[in-house]
Amino acid sequence: MAYSIELADKVRERLSEIPDLEIKEKKMFSGLAFLVNDKMCINISHDQLMCRYDPDLEEEVSERTGFLPMIMKGKQLNGYCYVEPVGFQNQADFEYWIKICLNYNSVAKASKKK
Repeated sequence: MAYSIELADKVRERLSEIPDLEIKEKKMFSGLAFLVNDKMCINISHDQLMCRYDPDLEEEVSERTGFLPMIMKGKQLNGYCYVEPVGFQNQADFEYWIKICLNYNSVAKASKKK
């Protein structure tokens, strides 16, 4: 699993500042996933963020610097994207991605337990 330890630490620190979140970390998607309240919220993949957000924000999000669509089985997966480091290098941009992931997390469906 190759992912940026520094970026993982930054996400971990930011999430820990928010009260009443149950945060778990799980190795998945070739990186490290942060599950918030038992739902996948944001991941670290190599040196990129992988974000889960409201699919209704797709147009807005796709215009952000650093946005890369998430492609699975040849199709773009709305509500998920990768963000290159240039897209979160300043604190305001980093906060944007954290915010949209957390906002969607409160209404997102949890994956089925095995």
